[in-house]
Amino acid sequence: MLFLKRGFNASFAQGLPKASRPLAAYSSESQETTKFRVLELYSKYKKPMQEKRKMQKIKVPPARATQMPIDQDWPSAWPGARTFHPGSVPLPLRQGYVTKGVPPGKYANAELMKIPNFLHLTPPAIQRHCEALKQFCTEWPVGLETEEKCVKHFPIEIITSDYCYSSPSIRDPLSRIVSLRVKLSSLHLDTHAKDKLLRLLGDKYNPETDLITITADRCPTRKQNLEYVWYLLTAVYHESWRVEPWEAEKSIADMEYYDWDINQSRISLVTMYKWPESPTDYDYETIPNATEYKVAVSDLINNGEDQYAINKYKEAVKNLLNLKCNKS
Repeated sequence: MLFLKRGFNASFAQGLPKASRPLAAYSSESQETTKFRVLELYSKYKKPMQEKRKMQKIKVPPARATQMPIDQDWPSAWPGARTFHPGSVPLPLRQGYVTKGVPPGKYANAELMKIPNFLHLTPPAIQRHCEALKQFCTEWPVGLETEEKCVKHFPIEIITSDYCYSSPSIRDPLSRIVSLRVKLSSLHLDTHAKDKLLRLLGDKYNPETDLITITADRCPTRKQNLEYVWYLLTAVYHESWRVEPWEAEKSIADMEYYDWDINQSRISLVTMYKWPESPTDYDYETIPNATEYKVAVSDLINNGEDQYAINKYKEAVKNLLNLKCNKS
């Protein structure tokens, strides 16, 4: 109060500590610092309005597919494998979920762009490729003009399959499967080896077509499965030629099948044919109809009795004994 009466200078009081400042100095400072500021959302002065941009109409040319001639050179328009483009394909293609009776067209169709297409593999394009590759090809080998000659010189056939696989990996699990086919008659086998080979193969041999089929799919790659089928064929072939010690001890009663050549039927036939002389060997090649009788007896015992086998055996016996029935 003393300072106010004597006209104390307020500016001087600002330099003093807060505890020694007068009350009037505090009130004036608070009014200046806490002054309310008005938020102006719109400017006081209106800005001149900007002119709207004029939209220019761009003339879009018609689709390329509508201007393509019918007799155009398609390999030049679509030379290689590429993603489907509706403007370059003059075909009304459709693919996708059927809506309103028809599937979606080719424009803005994601399904057509997902899958790989073969539009570049047209007959004219394939013919051009073949003509370009002819200079790198050799002539067909002499002596392989027919299918029979090819099978004779190359009896083993390898079968594999390739797939178009849509996944993060380009390898389809089914493409690793390898099958090997070979005719049994093309293998050099004797009677013992052939019988043992058939028992080792089991159902992998087809007697109607005389084909041995070995399939491998246990390895992860095709090359490994190919090497594995080669190993199986080699192992089973050499195993069939191996004669175990216990095989020499087998008697006729222990045989799994009827072998006419080592049975009593052969001895009886040769002895009866050369009677009253005693045979020095048991060669039946000179006996008429002996081979027919051998086959009939073997089929009757090995395959079981049925009407066909019995009639075949009956005719073989009649031909062997030269018996003819007169029909009255």
